[in-house]
Amino acid sequence: MFRLFLLLVVNLPAFPILANENVAPFKPSTSVEETLKQHKRLPDPAQEVWWIPTGEDMRWNNRHLQQLFPTVPVYRNGQVRPLDYALNKSIDRFPVATPEGNMPFLEFLNSEQSTSLGVVILHKGRIVFEHYARMQEYEKPIWWSVTKIFASSLIAVLEARGKVDVSQPVELYVPELSKSEFAGVSVRDVLDMASGVDCTDGNYARGTCYYEFEASLGDAVRSPDTPDTPYDMLTSMRPGKWTLPGTGFDYSGTNTFVLSWIVERVLDMPFHDAVTSEIWHHIGAEGDAAFFAGRKGVALSSGGFLAKARDMARFGLLFTPSYKVVSDTRLMPSEYIDTMLHGGRPELMEHARFGEGKPGGVRHNVYQWDMVYDNDDVFKGGWAGQGLLINPRKDLVAVYLGYAKDDEFSELAVLPRLRKILSTLYP
Repeated sequence: MFRLFLLLVVNLPAFPILANENVAPFKPSTSVEETLKQHKRLPDPAQEVWWIPTGEDMRWNNRHLQQLFPTVPVYRNGQVRPLDYALNKSIDRFPVATPEGNMPFLEFLNSEQSTSLGVVILHKGRIVFEHYARMQEYEKPIWWSVTKIFASSLIAVLEARGKVDVSQPVELYVPELSKSEFAGVSVRDVLDMASGVDCTDGNYARGTCYYEFEASLGDAVRSPDTPDTPYDMLTSMRPGKWTLPGTGFDYSGTNTFVLSWIVERVLDMPFHDAVTSEIWHHIGAEGDAAFFAGRKGVALSSGGFLAKARDMARFGLLFTPSYKVVSDTRLMPSEYIDTMLHGGRPELMEHARFGEGKPGGVRHNVYQWDMVYDNDDVFKGGWAGQGLLINPRKDLVAVYLGYAKDDEFSELAVLPRLRKILSTLYP
């Protein structure tokens, strides 16, 4: 029988293997030489933080983090839910302001004025603009602080199920926090960056609260005194309060990690698995995603998400009337979206620890979203040119990625130009 099988195989006619002519040819995101060079250029982890480099080094690192550091997976499932195209060339041609005068948006993204990696815009569930100026479309760059929305959104999901009461103190769900600086702080105050805990995100001096938080996650230089894990860090450090909880805004990823810890306890699984179970498994994503997990498999829930741009756009659709394009069920509760738009507390930004109060045209911050604007734009940004912008009323989603230049972040921001385009073309 085996001889007969061999005879049949040997005598099969030869058919050429043809490439699919409808698929663009694969372009590698890096070369062997460039990869070796960039690995060598990383700072010594015992001396400096890996994300300090800017310019082309940051561009490469942001795009290739999964080969630099440990990550934990977020899995897709089922058939890919396709995103139809209805490209709007008016977006390409829309004039945006630059120091060199007005420039078409597409030209701006490709210019030296910008450090855009990629931009995807959807209207009514269809892609109206997509452009990758400095990356390949299949890449999964880091989204930095846009990541925080996964923690707050999962809390909102659990809130809608009656599993979390955001008016209750965090130690109700994580008893280990009962003797920490977060003791007595409500989940809602943590959601709104109003915990009052003196652990501000802007203070990266070694030994400070926030630096030690990052070091406990393997995202900064550790010292002999650095807590073993962020769980240990949050229960042991005593930074004090800068104000009473619920009275002022102060941005800190420690708030986000407390939220992800609550999610882990309520769902009885690691945070990255919770994102898989509650979100990524259900949106017809094109690819798996991941979280940076620099130490002991703990996901950097405040800034370590890695995913394709189109898949982040799919996530954004969950907050719009077009959620059915990617999910048969409403994954983001309507009560959550109403809270985002109308349930914020303007007084928090008016009494922010830093800055000059609530910006003009901004309604409030809420549930880890940075800004909700008067026109119902809802925005969450990342520190080096990443963003998720949604407008549930207009059924708009925009996602973008970038990096910082070497010369003091002199690149022009995408957000204000993007908002002007969308408010003009989709009033």
